[in-house]
Amino acid sequence: MTGYEEKMQKAVDALANEYATIRAGRANPRILDKIRVDYYGSPTNIQGVANVSVPEARTLMITPWEPSMAKAIEKAILASDLGVTPNNDGKNVIINFPELTEERRKELAKDIKKKGEEAKVIVRNVRRDAKDAAKKQNKAGELSEDELADAEDDIQKATDKFVEEIDKMIESKTKEIMTV
Repeated sequence: MTGYEEKMQKAVDALANEYATIRAGRANPRILDKIRVDYYGSPTNIQGVANVSVPEARTLMITPWEPSMAKAIEKAILASDLGVTPNNDGKNVIINFPELTEERRKELAKDIKKKGEEAKVIVRNVRRDAKDAAKKQNKAGELSEDELADAEDDIQKATDKFVEEIDKMIESKTKEIMTV
């Protein structure tokens, strides 16, 4: 894989990670990935201070390794943009996810599309940079006109492949949100 393809793949991978944090009806521990808890003065992700399990389809149970962390975890979840209220029983923090409303599903679908479009812009920017680099090599005499045309063709094929992959991800995640 060439350097520009790696950069394009990173944009796709980042989008996949972003989509994993979007809740689609089922409780998924990955939605907690962005939340940081103050653990002895350093921000730490929840999985770094607790065990996260899914006892039921729409319930997450967070069991801190140190019971004193339950309050900090509850506070971090309330401060996040998850839009849920955790229950703290002293030992565990339990999050019950309500059924998604039609309005919320449409909002999430818009957000999914927006994030997908941002990833496509990144891929297209990489394409532009790769084409510019190839043209510079051509001007410097490192690439012939034929090699330049081949390089631009390869760059475009890679761009098309990654944009198509992003489109499939958008379609798949939107379908997941709308059919739960």
